[in-house]
Amino acid sequence: MMNIAVEFFVVILKVLWAIVMAGLKWLIRPKEKSVAGQVCLITGAGGELGRLFAKEFARRRATLVLWDINSHSNEETAEMVRQIYREEDSPMSKEGAVDGVEEVPPFQPQVYTYVVDVGKRESVYSTAEKVRREVGEVDLLINNAGVVSGHHLLECPDELIERTMVVNCHAHFWTTKAFLPKMLEMNHGHIVTVASSLGLFSTAGVEDYCASKFGAIGFHESLSHEIKASEKDGIKMTLVCPYLVDTGMFRGCRIRKEIEPFLPPLRPEFCVTQSMRAILTDQPMICTPRIVYMVNFLKSILPFEAIVCMYRFLGADKCMYPFLAQRKEAMNNNEAKNGI
Repeated sequence: MMNIAVEFFVVILKVLWAIVMAGLKWLIRPKEKSVAGQVCLITGAGGELGRLFAKEFARRRATLVLWDINSHSNEETAEMVRQIYREEDSPMSKEGAVDGVEEVPPFQPQVYTYVVDVGKRESVYSTAEKVRREVGEVDLLINNAGVVSGHHLLECPDELIERTMVVNCHAHFWTTKAFLPKMLEMNHGHIVTVASSLGLFSTAGVEDYCASKFGAIGFHESLSHEIKASEKDGIKMTLVCPYLVDTGMFRGCRIRKEIEPFLPPLRPEFCVTQSMRAILTDQPMICTPRIVYMVNFLKSILPFEAIVCMYRFLGADKCMYPFLAQRKEAMNNNEAKNGI
């Protein structure tokens, strides 16, 4: 009993110390790590968030591996990355010359594009093998790809529900299984899960999306514990949970009009800037805006009916209904045009 009591006391001290250190990191910003020369793989790189992540890592001279199902948008992202590389390597961007001779950067980062359906594990595994042969081992894995069906549950085809689950959740299993073994062998790497605040607390009308993001967060947290248990302290994990981001994915979503000015959709640039700061300082989790932390905490301690009252006050209980109505109208218009 004495041993247990002593161990419990030590645990309390460690918990308090962890809280103090976390508080200090809020006050004193840790130094960002360098990712220059490291291989960064981003899924969903053709979308707005994926594109912004790619540009941020390019500015830090990482080698980019861009995965997307849409070849055209993926190549557009790649060209933006190449332009950043050219600007970074231009004479005007260098600090100066030594004895009249311009210094040549020791490393020239590159960008590689691959057409991948991350919802199909065969596509993920075969493309991962190509990446290892053509680029090398992946140092940073950004699981960013995501889709939304935009239907009420009883109106949503089963195929779309399955698609939401495999892209938003199952794909994280495939990409991680493809690249984690080498990270464990080298005790080096960083895995980022781009989830959503809707994976922490849900709302009506997007059951498949919420379930997929809850699943992605559960996977991320369990994997984080597994890596800690294996004592591989060189592998970092970061969970990204933003509020609604103004990328068009949930266009039409509306909370109560009196509340909306205080909680507008996030600008994609702000979301990625905050996420990059968390990734480069090895922060385990980032929620934007910070009120998301409070909402998640209240959801954990309040009765369900109390949460319902809060949702109704904020207009969050049916905030997705305008978005769902717009998607339905758009689909009906497309069907009419196509003569369906």
